[in-house]
Amino acid sequence: MNPYILLIFAILSEVFGSSLLKATDGFRKLLPSLGVMLGYGLSFYALSLSLTTLPLGLAYAIWAGVGTALTALVGIIFYKENIDKRKILGFLLIIGGVILLNMGGDFE
Repeated sequence: MNPYILLIFAILSEVFGSSLLKATDGFRKLLPSLGVMLGYGLSFYALSLSLTTLPLGLAYAIWAGVGTALTALVGIIFYKENIDKRKILGFLLIIGGVILLNMGGDFE
């Protein structure tokens, strides 16, 4: 299977699990807690499969950066968290970092 498809699945699974963390009420609610465990389990499994082909640094940076940005968007959309200039700048920096990592090469 295409390692980038696996990486996308890993990111979406991680975002699913992270987005449910708030709903677990400190892991006192069963269904959201099971969703967190399922999301993280699938995410790490798919990430590990993508790493059979992709370099660790690249895959992890994309997984962490895109996952962070998407989880923040979930917070804004579903949990009505505020968005300000600082968050927008953070999103742009994450996107820029992922683009730079994908470009590869040296800056010499």
